[in-house]
Amino acid sequence: MSQTGAEFASEVARVAAGRGKSRSLKPLRTLAPFLSPYRLSIAIAAFALICSSTASLLIPPAVRTMIDHGFNRAMAAQIDRYFVPLIAIAGALAVFTAIRFYFVSWLGERVIADIRKAVFDHVIGLTPEFFEITRTGEVLSRLTADTTLIQTVVGSSASVAARNLVMLTGAFTMLFITSMKLTSLVLAIVVVVVIPLILFGRWIRTLSRRSQDRIADTSARASEVLNAVQTVQAFTHENYERAQFGHAVEKSFDIAVLRTRARAVMTAFAIAAVAFCIVGVFWIGAHDVVAGRMTPGTLMQFALYAIIFVTGMGALSETWGDIQRAAGAAERLSELLSTEPAIAAPAHPLVLPEPARGRVEFRSVMFHYPSRPDQAALNGLSLEIAPGEAVALVGPSGAGKSTVFQLLLRFYAPQSGSILFDGLDVSQLDPAVLRKHIALVPQDPVIFSGTIADNIRYGRPDANSAAVRRAAEAAAASEFIEDLPQGYDTPIGERGLNLSGGQRQRLAIARAILRDAPLLLLDEATSALDAENERLVQTGLNNLMAGRTTIVIAHRLATIQRLKRIVVMDQGRIVAEGSHAELVAGGGLYARLADLQFSQGMLLAG
Repeated sequence: MSQTGAEFASEVARVAAGRGKSRSLKPLRTLAPFLSPYRLSIAIAAFALICSSTASLLIPPAVRTMIDHGFNRAMAAQIDRYFVPLIAIAGALAVFTAIRFYFVSWLGERVIADIRKAVFDHVIGLTPEFFEITRTGEVLSRLTADTTLIQTVVGSSASVAARNLVMLTGAFTMLFITSMKLTSLVLAIVVVVVIPLILFGRWIRTLSRRSQDRIADTSARASEVLNAVQTVQAFTHENYERAQFGHAVEKSFDIAVLRTRARAVMTAFAIAAVAFCIVGVFWIGAHDVVAGRMTPGTLMQFALYAIIFVTGMGALSETWGDIQRAAGAAERLSELLSTEPAIAAPAHPLVLPEPARGRVEFRSVMFHYPSRPDQAALNGLSLEIAPGEAVALVGPSGAGKSTVFQLLLRFYAPQSGSILFDGLDVSQLDPAVLRKHIALVPQDPVIFSGTIADNIRYGRPDANSAAVRRAAEAAAASEFIEDLPQGYDTPIGERGLNLSGGQRQRLAIARAILRDAPLLLLDEATSALDAENERLVQTGLNNLMAGRTTIVIAHRLATIQRLKRIVVMDQGRIVAEGSHAELVAGGGLYARLADLQFSQGMLLAG
């Protein structure tokens, strides 16, 4: 379903604007299934975290002992006893911090790789109905930007937050043990600090969500324009598209700057609070030391614990913003993973008889596309096609011809009526098994990046080189392939833009030939070929169609005159059927279409 760049970008913006904001960390629970396989790594990281935090918390007592005893002239001979523990603690801190960093970083990379695969695996199995309301740019944004946010949390922020939480708890306990009086002062300052930080955190969460939405906008705009770069250049719209993309980028930048400014203010506030706390503690503690109520070492120990406590609060507030952003990202990814395909395999699918014969039957089929619920694409269609029969579908645009293909491939399900394949209702079959018995040649063939051989082999991945060559020869593609620098191993650019339209179509035909399926769906498979190549391809198609059920969507009536059965469709119904001669003689829609096309052809020839 094609769409202009403006429609594409506006649709992404609409979907982004409609997302709910995550006001809690509950969406992060969706990460649990991805974390559970790596319990050992999590346990090692947690153990290293506790050990490194414990080592950090042992530094203040060691410093207190050193100050109270290490600088005493009478204890000069034993001064080494007070410095060796500090060296040992520092060494343990370094080792366990490194272990924690490695396992946490590995875990972040591993979990995000698993999430990206899971999201892609799930999305690629969703039906076209999903993509009518969720565009490709939006899905790509979730696969990239959102997973990157989660990686930051799993691979860094969560560990930092956990470490600071352990440090906070330990430091808070030791503050009470060291001095109840000074601890009360620290608590009073913390209350003053925490409330503004909570408010700042909520503001940053809102700005972060808006920033992610603007990133999705720019991604959508760039994707649409780059996929249509030839059209953009042909209409000399480069400057217009540059301006539009620049505007989208600037909007994203403005939101990012606002978010950064908010975080900068929050960071400045947190640092100022830490500084005031340290100064206040030293100020009051200094009076206690002078008065003999506290030793210098005890004051230093308390100050160090206060620094650990308040610094941990500041660091926790920073990582809290990251965790909230990740919660929003997890919520968006969860929306994708929880989306069920509109069409799925039944719990106990029927088994198609082998070999499949390709018999097709539509029984009073009614169908409306989800995006057009008031307009019937098929209106009580009944059609029976015998095994090995070739039938052409003709009619004006919107008659329902392509919808027949969509329903046969189980991209959609009819609202009423039934579709049978070899006598079995397709709703009782596994869609993947059904599709293996169908070969499709679309009017606008899809070419993937890779080699020529890779694209042909897409029809049957296990085919050997000889089968690929035979398929190419049958599709009249071998001639131009063998003229390429690397033949069948020639790389093709994205979407095959370095090939002509006729060459791309012949590759698609070769792919269908290699598929060797009992049912062929041809959407005007020779429409992009010149007269000589059309003759060659038609010969290959004739050989391929022999003994196989074939349904042809025909836009040029000249290509289907030889078929014995032509079905004329209009507004989702069959209005006539017969051979070309019978339909022309009977008048009606087909006769008018034939007269229009053939008279135009004669005028052009003249």
